[in-house]
Amino acid sequence: MAEPDPNLQLDFSNTEIAFASKSNKELKNTVRLFSLMNKQWLVSIGSSLGAFALKYNLPFARRITQETIFKQFCGGESLMDCQPTIDQLFKYKTLTVLDYGLEAKSTDEELQAVQDELVRAIELAASNNSVPVVSIKVSALVDNALLETKQSTGKLNDIEQKNYDKLVNRLINIGNKAHELKVGVFIDAEESWIQDSIDELVDMLMEKFNGEEVIVYNTFQLYRHDRLAYLKDSYQRAQTTGYKLGAKLVRGAYMEKERARAEEQNYPSPIHKDKASVDKDYDEAIRFCVEHYESIASCCASHNANSNKLQAQLIHDLDIRKNHEHLNFCQLYGMSDYISFNLADKGYNVAKYVPYGPIKEVIPYLIRRAQENTSVTGEMSRELNFLSQELKRRKK
Repeated sequence: MAEPDPNLQLDFSNTEIAFASKSNKELKNTVRLFSLMNKQWLVSIGSSLGAFALKYNLPFARRITQETIFKQFCGGESLMDCQPTIDQLFKYKTLTVLDYGLEAKSTDEELQAVQDELVRAIELAASNNSVPVVSIKVSALVDNALLETKQSTGKLNDIEQKNYDKLVNRLINIGNKAHELKVGVFIDAEESWIQDSIDELVDMLMEKFNGEEVIVYNTFQLYRHDRLAYLKDSYQRAQTTGYKLGAKLVRGAYMEKERARAEEQNYPSPIHKDKASVDKDYDEAIRFCVEHYESIASCCASHNANSNKLQAQLIHDLDIRKNHEHLNFCQLYGMSDYISFNLADKGYNVAKYVPYGPIKEVIPYLIRRAQENTSVTGEMSRELNFLSQELKRRKK
């Protein structure tokens, strides 16, 4: 990336702004937690033990989880629990993306309950100026096996077709409520063996709801070597069909799982061979979306400082309004505050992804967060360094 223009005045190393929302006690607790999470071997062992302890209701497991990793990365166990977090973020010019953390449900009762909860989340978002978007996982609304069958064979038997039609109805019900209340919906990306099925559904929803403004966003995982081309194809399809594209850009969350399955089943891995290739595609995707911002509403959903600086730089260089509704930034709640709050302080559209749900149900999410952001990525080390700097600054 080119050297930033000095007139941009964006400094991610400003720890006073980055951690202004944290008390000294909260700052110290975060440093302790991140110091532990910075040890990859400890995260690996702790993730397994933590999931086991909660599954079998071992003494103190719930309380320890609730007071540490759950408190750091989640808004609460219910929608109402999230309101203080929503208000606190907004106090520091930062918006909220609500994310109901349940995954992989299968019975009709469970799936209907997820739909009902997502509709309630949309209604809560509509009542808060600080909650522009609700996040959805399609795999929480249907048995995953159905998505895999649809993608691998293209054919469904009568029972499968009936269940697929129920999924479509659930998504349309959610989309109708979001469209009615003018709340955005991020559809999460998932594993490659069900992603084509999800893409087909998201295209249907975008065509239905994104005519005048963007309500529905697809998620593009740029660690896949085919996703940059798919983003550009999606844009052309939207232009031809007559709707606006919604694009949330992420690097990806299932890298090891994808590579292991490809090796096990002896097919080419969909994942880029190295990080440099991922970064190149990600930043090209950022450029493409910003350059077409009038007809693409996008979100730079990244913990990579350079990618966030790139989007801010492009907004500056193209003389686009900083808070244009089609140009957004998002990071996970509890992480990368040095990026989020410094962007928000300069007037950009910034949100935190705030998951919520019963502790047992969101454990898979929390484990992924811990595993993805250990020292192997460098991001946890960088944030820990900034946290330590802020502690020293306050002592002075």
